[in-house]
Amino acid sequence: MSTVLYIKANPKSDEESRTFQISEHFIETYKKNHPEDQVITLDLYKEGIRFLTNEDIYAIFGPKTEESKNHPVLKYTYQFAQADKYVFAIPMWNLSVPAILKAYFDYVMVSGITFKYTEHGAVGLLKNKKAVCILTTGGEYMTPPMSDFEMANRYVNTILAFMGVEDIKTIAAQRLDIQGEDVQKILNEALKEAEEIAKSF
Repeated sequence: MSTVLYIKANPKSDEESRTFQISEHFIETYKKNHPEDQVITLDLYKEGIRFLTNEDIYAIFGPKTEESKNHPVLKYTYQFAQADKYVFAIPMWNLSVPAILKAYFDYVMVSGITFKYTEHGAVGLLKNKKAVCILTTGGEYMTPPMSDFEMANRYVNTILAFMGVEDIKTIAAQRLDIQGEDVQKILNEALKEAEEIAKSF
């Protein structure tokens, strides 16, 4: 049995969010095809993820004990490290990810748990895991010339790779705010792609 961590980074409801329309369909399809797996939904806004405090930083960089697993920040680190698969549902905001996702990554990127330092530098500890990044954008940022400005999917992929996750797929629904585009067609294509990837994820 695998554990899937479904990370939602949008304050909108499932009905309002175009990102969540795709990600919820992905999860629904995944559950049908992998009924033995556990899916844990982590809505970052409902979780109340906040910026790190000085006390949090001391806990992150300090010694870890069994009690650390109950710490309000470190509990997310251990949860992330124990998962086998990750599904990220992210809208592009101002060329990057919502700030709450960056705050969440500050929670989970902890030396000794998700990566470590060696004589050769940092090494990721989350080997043999996989991830899907479901991204929605108003414009077209995955291909030139605007791909130079794309810092959402690139950021998530870079962070995951740093922690050792190398099998990463992206489902991108783009051009959703460009006048004259058939938005429903774009969403339908993304839903179909999500369904196919979910079957074998």
